Amino acid sequence: MIRKASLQKLLLASALIFTCQSLQAQSYKKIHKDAILVDTHNDVLINVLEGLSLEDDLTGKTHSDLARFKKGGVDVQFFSIWSDGSYGKGKGFKFANQQIDSVYAIAARNPDKMVVVTNYKEIMDAVKQNKLAAMIGVEGGHMIEDDLSKLDSLYKRGARYLTLTWNNSTSWASSAADEVANKVPNPDAGLNELGKDVVKRMNQLGMMVDISHVGEQTFKDVLATTTKPVIASHSSVYSICDHHRNLKDEQIKAIAKNGGVIQLNFAGDFIDCKLPARLDNFIATHQSEVDSLKQQGRQMGSIISYFREKYPTQMQEMMPPLSALFDHMEHIIKLVGVDHVGLGSDFDGITFTPQQLNGVEDYPNITKELVARGYSKKDINKILGGNLLRVLRANEKK
Repeated sequence: MIRKASLQKLLLASALIFTCQSLQAQSYKKIHKDAILVDTHNDVLINVLEGLSLEDDLTGKTHSDLARFKKGGVDVQFFSIWSDGSYGKGKGFKFANQQIDSVYAIAARNPDKMVVVTNYKEIMDAVKQNKLAAMIGVEGGHMIEDDLSKLDSLYKRGARYLTLTWNNSTSWASSAADEVANKVPNPDAGLNELGKDVVKRMNQLGMMVDISHVGEQTFKDVLATTTKPVIASHSSVYSICDHHRNLKDEQIKAIAKNGGVIQLNFAGDFIDCKLPARLDNFIATHQSEVDSLKQQGRQMGSIISYFREKYPTQMQEMMPPLSALFDHMEHIIKLVGVDHVGLGSDFDGITFTPQQLNGVEDYPNITKELVARGYSKKDINKILGGNLLRVLRANEKK
């Protein structure tokens, strides 16, 4: 039998625990609401061009839609303008503009929810009006078609960063994918004179130089050329997961010295290098289904989507834990400080995300974890968006 005094102590302790948990929940929700959350990379425009509408509930189809941006507390979203290397001269610039057109069209249809912005002042005005501040980032230097006037044109249309390469190299910059495969288009990897002119022109315009996807020599040449802070719009940490799309410690230190910021990529295979092996084992276990689906003409991406619907529990368990993303974040913070890390999800450009981050609506889970790990409100604000806004403003200064 529990004595009355002991029972009272037990009830008091339970009440205190409940109160603390409640206060913590209120705390992270308020911090998240008050912060300006900036995501520097989202690929949902490809889905829009294929016929989906961001005004619809796209849960289960995409990582993003307007209602879920709102639910997730996203204040500033850079929409990725992307094409692969097959969009060369005569194609890339035109396709980039088609995607930019789609951003303006979405904003025009939803003036009470979204506005296209191009600078810090416009961002702050949008936040005050409780609207999604839509920004434009061009992923792949091949879309300027070796023409600085096309770079100027994209800037005038609102592009505020250019990822110098995608996986394919340009005539003026080598990509990480090509450097790894020794497939650079010229014998001298890195930036050539045109590449250096691109970086210099971006500095003059106030357009952020994005080094995600670039090769190591290109990275070195960019840091030796730029006069403004750079960004890595969607990259993670190589020393934790040795994927060529991740940044080595020397590169992280160089970005910090430059005053730039690394926006963490949420891609499961970038943050957890054991994920591909788990996926291979799963596919091997279901090989007969894979073969049958391939005979129906389905590609692997479609097959993965099929498995996600049919085996949701197994596929969810395959995803890295949320803590894996924080391993990358805290490695950067311990290496160079809290001023040089942010968020660049790559939502709708990736297949596997960390657990508890199934779409843009789940961003509050990051703030919740930051609070649980003891980060101050000031540092949380930096991580969620303050660091990126600092770099944006530094690039705006002439």
